[in-house]
Order: sequence, then structure tokens, then C-alpha cells
Amino acid sequence: MSDAFDTCTDRQEIEEGRTFCPRFDEKGLIPAILTHAETGEVLMFAWMNAEALALTLKEGIAVFYSRSRGRIWRKGETSGEVLAVTEVRTDCDQDVIWLKVRPRGRGAACHTGRRSCFYRVLKGENGHWHLEPDNADRLFDPDTVYGG
Repeated sequence: MSDAFDTCTDRQEIEEGRTFCPRFDEKGLIPAILTHAETGEVLMFAWMNAEALALTLKEGIAVFYSRSRGRIWRKGETSGEVLAVTEVRTDCDQDVIWLKVRPRGRGAACHTGRRSCFYRVLKGENGHWHLEPDNADRLFDPDTVYGG
């Protein structure tokens, strides 16, 4: 973990105190859930390491750690779909981050060009499950933006 954040060992301080001491996992990561600041819609989920969290707090835009790329990435660095942070919360155990954001650009939080990464609903009947699109219109063509 980074020296930028306090470390708490006392459960009372973690759950009830005023000290921000994010609890990163054994890989140095913490999950981040992002919702739209106005609508409350869940937009995406990503991972942060201490550097990404510190940059997010400093810059006011969503910054993550990409496990596939093995590096820090600023949401929108290629697509222009930047997420401006309006509020940061943590859960009771301080092991999850919740970012309330305002999308800039075309309003797409998902790399597929959609408003939200959660654009499919799981439906089931008689033990058979499938996904159905819901609010799945693309706001941009990912092949054009990312070079497919």
C-alpha cells in the first residue's frame, strides 16, 4: 500500500472512525464501483491500486489500475469518455470504493461504447439463463475509437 493513506488496525476506527484507511487486497488492489452522480445508475466496476486512488482524489477524474495492461489508466484516455468525480465513498470495512461521477464526452462509461457496462439483464425460466439487452444502444463505435 502507498504511504499516501493511513493504515488502521482497530475495527472501531475502520468502521466508525474518521480516518480514511482503504484496505487493499493482497495484490494491492481495491474494487471501485462507479455510479452516475445524477441518476444513480451503475456505470462500471474497475480496480484501483493506491496510486490510482491517490490520482483520482488529486485530479478529480476516475483513474484505475488495469490488470490486463499492468498499468495505471485514466478512464477516457483513448475514447475521450472521461468520468469527473463528484463524490468518493467507502464501505463499512473500507475495502470498496464508490465513485459518483459525471460522464464527459458522449456519455459512455463502457469500452463497448455504451452508457453503462451493465447493459444486459440476466433472465431465466425453468433453470435456463440468458442475457437480454437493456439500454444497450452504443454511443460510439469502439472499432473506430480503439482501432478494431
